[in-house]
Amino acid sequence: MRLRDYDIKAVSQAEDALSSVRSDPPDIVILDFRMPGMDGIEVLKIIKQIDPSIEVIMLTGLADTHSLEEGMKSGAFEFIVKPVDIGELITKINKAKKKRNDEK
Repeated sequence: MRLRDYDIKAVSQAEDALSSVRSDPPDIVILDFRMPGMDGIEVLKIIKQIDPSIEVIMLTGLADTHSLEEGMKSGAFEFIVKPVDIGELITKINKAKKKRNDEK
């Protein structure tokens, strides 16, 4: 992502992600469904409580319909099934950024 001139901050723990969102809210969060410390849907819900305008793209290893529905109800912008195609990810990031900027 840095090679494509995106300003990123990477964390690997749910609590670290939430701490980062609280201290320096990003425009977009790319969030895995499964991560150490907390379920991705719970992290998504907390992010939306902190700042509903943050767009969240969820990554999942499984195309689980129930999880996808729960994520959309909780405010996810998009889903990408792993392994991630970088072109698809960039397209979704750009769409999320446009949506966030249009709503400001």
